[in-house]
Amino acid sequence: MTKRRSITALAAALLLQALSSSSGFTPTTIIGSSRSAAKRTISTPHQQKLYSQQNPNNDDNDNNNIEINRRSFTTASAAAALSSLLVTSSNVPFLPVAPAMAAYEESKKKQRILITGSNSGIGLDAAQRLALRGHEVVLACRTLNKATIAADTIKTNIANDSEDALEAISTIKNIKLIPMECDLADLKSIDKFVNDLKKANGDGASFDAVCYNAGLARNTEASDVLRTAQNFELTIGTNHLGHFYLNNLMMPLINKDTGRIVVTASSVHDPDSPGGAQGKTATLGDLKGLEDAVASGTGKFDMVDGGSFNADKAYKDSKLCNVLFTRELQRRLDESGSNIKVNSFTPGLIVSTGLFRDQNPVFTKLFDVAATNLLKVGETPHYGGGALEYMTLSNKVGEKGGEYYFSAPGSSKYGDAAFGKQFDVSEVSKEALAADSGKGKRFWELSEKLVGL
Repeated sequence: MTKRRSITALAAALLLQALSSSSGFTPTTIIGSSRSAAKRTISTPHQQKLYSQQNPNNDDNDNNNIEINRRSFTTASAAAALSSLLVTSSNVPFLPVAPAMAAYEESKKKQRILITGSNSGIGLDAAQRLALRGHEVVLACRTLNKATIAADTIKTNIANDSEDALEAISTIKNIKLIPMECDLADLKSIDKFVNDLKKANGDGASFDAVCYNAGLARNTEASDVLRTAQNFELTIGTNHLGHFYLNNLMMPLINKDTGRIVVTASSVHDPDSPGGAQGKTATLGDLKGLEDAVASGTGKFDMVDGGSFNADKAYKDSKLCNVLFTRELQRRLDESGSNIKVNSFTPGLIVSTGLFRDQNPVFTKLFDVAATNLLKVGETPHYGGGALEYMTLSNKVGEKGGEYYFSAPGSSKYGDAAFGKQFDVSEVSKEALAADSGKGKRFWELSEKLVGL
């Protein structure tokens, strides 16, 4: 074990050197004692309980009962957090690979499901998984061309994966994929999308699930403020306000009895997480940026808290917005007597997705290989797609809303057996919890005003 830890530490050190030279990232406060590392990576009580159940033979629970919280990183913060965990935490044991477990319980009813951002990454994988189960999937992508290519990609994948040509032909003929355009950075595009959806919905069938999965992350070194068609800062405007507006239009179309809403969030919404602790941390402050944007009537803001633009923080803030949106929406649904359940989740550190398209390509490739293949703490798009599928179909997830799901780093090694086991309910950040007392309501009201509701 000592030899393995030394090799891992060396690999992490080499990764740091490579990343520092390729991306301009400079690691700080990385090499320290295992005790300081434990303070940075100590888990919540719920995560400690999960860890104890998975590691019953751990000899030093007082010092070693440390769960490495799985966090979806932006690239610069990921390197610091990952190296911090691997170089300094020599007492953190590697989780063993669990045997395959029974599939989770789900409804046998064929469902109608919408997924935004379904042309790449976990959205594409989830769409393929769901289509193969016989569900109808609306591929809502930024352009119709991207959505059409996504549908073709899924069919090609099915053909390539099949050992029986006739079976593949039959499967491709019967899957239900509907490619459509929905640009979340333009409210008019969202309007058109929903109107087209209503026109195409001749049978009047409602949606069983709507998955708000699309998202973008600017290059962490970007200093220019890009804007949506309505003048919102692009990251918040797309990741939060676009989905917020879409959700308002979709609510009448969602099954009121058994419908569910799934929001793809991220662990970086939490400043106490390894990834969220790097660089400028997520906080919406007193919502001054949104307050001023509403008061001015322009809708123009750089950051939600009113501060100067920071691309890395903007992404983290957008994920905090996703969590607040989830919790406030569920509160409102409960008050209205609706049975719709809305939950958020983090799919883990998945570098090989469209989310990182604006990052340094050399950095991204190095980090993907190191995190996923060498250090075994990254997840695969297939695992992330499985997580989205689980959130959409699992009976357990459908029992309660307002929750946040996550799993420990490297859980893709468990395969689909992780869902409902390693991948389960966890805690949100302190700010997200505190927002339940009133900030979440004000956040919702300001969002409504900005999108013109």
